[in-house]
Amino acid sequence: MAATVLNSVQQHLLKMFAFDGSEERLNEVKEVLTKYFSQKLDDRLNDLWDSGVLNQEKLDELRKIDVRTLPKR
Repeated sequence: MAATVLNSVQQHLLKMFAFDGSEERLNEVKEVLTKYFSQKLDDRLNDLWDSGVLNQEKLDELRKIDVRTLPKR
């Protein structure tokens, strides 16, 4: 059986949950992380839109693509 190496974020979360591993705490952490990464995504998309990399035409093109059938890189 191979050993799993945890990154620093995973290690920190494990230490944090050692103090309070309740379901309520888990839900709070999920909510905070969801809001954080959602805001980062919104900010990045806004940057792309403002720079002209992303526009309505590009969004219309993306809507037609089935991402499940794209070749893996």
